[in-house]
Amino acid sequence: MTDFAIRPAQLYDAESLLNIYSYYVENTAITFEYDVPSPAEFAGRIEKTTKKYPYIVAENHEGIIGYAYADTFKDRAAYDHCVEVSIYLKNGYQGKGLGRALYEAIEALLKDMGIINLYACIAVTENEDEYLTNQSEHFHRHLGYETVGSFRKSGRKFNRWYDMIWMEKIIGEYED
Repeated sequence: MTDFAIRPAQLYDAESLLNIYSYYVENTAITFEYDVPSPAEFAGRIEKTTKKYPYIVAENHEGIIGYAYADTFKDRAAYDHCVEVSIYLKNGYQGKGLGRALYEAIEALLKDMGIINLYACIAVTENEDEYLTNQSEHFHRHLGYETVGSFRKSGRKFNRWYDMIWMEKIIGEYED
C-alpha cells in the first residue's frame, strides 16, 4: 500500500482521528477506555501531545486512514529519553503496510529528537475473542519490539478480563 501520504497531525484533524479511535473504544478491548471522548477532549489530547512530541497522520483519497503519536512515558526528567508510542488505523486498513509506514516515520522523528527507548502498552489475551486478538502484540514484535513486562487481568471491558503487556524497542545509542 503506497497510495497515502504521511504528515503532521493538526488540531483540525481531531474529528477524523476521533472517528478512527471511536471504533476501538466501542468495539474492541484494544483500548481500555469505556467511553468515546468528546471532540473537545480529543482535540485537547492532540494539542497537549504536539507541544512536545510528534503526532502524525496517514491520508489518502478517502481522508485520514491512520495515525500514530508519541507521548510522555513517565513525567520525570530521568525518563526524557523514553516515550510511549500508540497507533490506530481505520478499520479495514490493517495488514497493508500502513502501520509499518507510520511507525517508521514516527521512529525517525523520535530518533532525531534524541529518544532512545520506545514503549508500547498493549492489551493481550490468552483466549482471543471478538473484542481482542493478539495482532497488536504480533505487529510490534514484527517491528522489533520485545515484551518487557506483563500485568495479568489488569483491564476489564465487555465483562471480561484482559491482560496488558509493555513492549520496548531501542532506537538509539546510550551515551555515558
